[in-house]
Amino acid sequence: MARDVVSAKLDIIFKKIFTENVDMLQSFLADILDIPYDDIQDIIVAKQELTPETVDGKFSRLDLNLKVADKLINVEIQLKGDNDYRDRTLFYWAKLYTSELKSGETYGQLKKTICINIINFNMFDRSDYHTEIVASIKDTGEIFSDKFSIHFFELKKVGKEVNPNNRRELWMQFLNADSEEEFEVLKQTNVPIMNKAVNIIYDLSEDTKIREMARLREKALHDEASALANAENKGIEKGISIGEAKGRAEGEAKGRAEERNLLIEKMRQRGMSEDEIKEFFAD
Repeated sequence: MARDVVSAKLDIIFKKIFTENVDMLQSFLADILDIPYDDIQDIIVAKQELTPETVDGKFSRLDLNLKVADKLINVEIQLKGDNDYRDRTLFYWAKLYTSELKSGETYGQLKKTICINIINFNMFDRSDYHTEIVASIKDTGEIFSDKFSIHFFELKKVGKEVNPNNRRELWMQFLNADSEEEFEVLKQTNVPIMNKAVNIIYDLSEDTKIREMARLREKALHDEASALANAENKGIEKGISIGEAKGRAEGEAKGRAEERNLLIEKMRQRGMSEDEIKEFFAD
């Protein structure tokens, strides 16, 4: 009987795998950015939230915010579509790009900043699952600055055929896998780092606490998506006024707060620590 396995693309599982296994993170970055493994040194997992410049500014919550040698890298998993996702990505890139320039330093000291977006929905009208956005001159194609780089990996466009020599695609197939059968196919490539990645997934899947966290996280994401869809449909059908919409939003916010408090209490009863609960809601 096939075992139930957790999904590596679920944000809390993704973070756990790559923050607790630096060699895997190093290999992952080298393979998907197509740069030599040995060029990636001094990996520092920085704080995972960029604070706003003003009291009412937006918080930029990041999945993995890294310092890699002379580069700043953000790796984000996004499971559901968002109408303003492109603008949001630009916002994250800009905040990260300027985050380390200290008073008195020159602009030339700004570091190359790379945003890696792994998304579980289609964004571009092309078949290739990988798209890199660069800053170039419109008429000539000449690169304006090599410090700007945003990568998108569209998981729904990743093929099923496994090629041991295509390490970038192997990582995407690893993130896409949601059954023991799919993970076993990846193990059969005999790529050492991929074997380790699959074994880690199996270990996490045997951990009752981790599996419960993954189940609750998936449920929260599904519930959120359903709530948003229902709210949009009701808004279209009833033509709700601004005042009614405000009242509904306040009611929904109160209901979500009550549901969150109940969920936290249930997680505490299951033995989860405050740090684990905080990580669960860090999105």
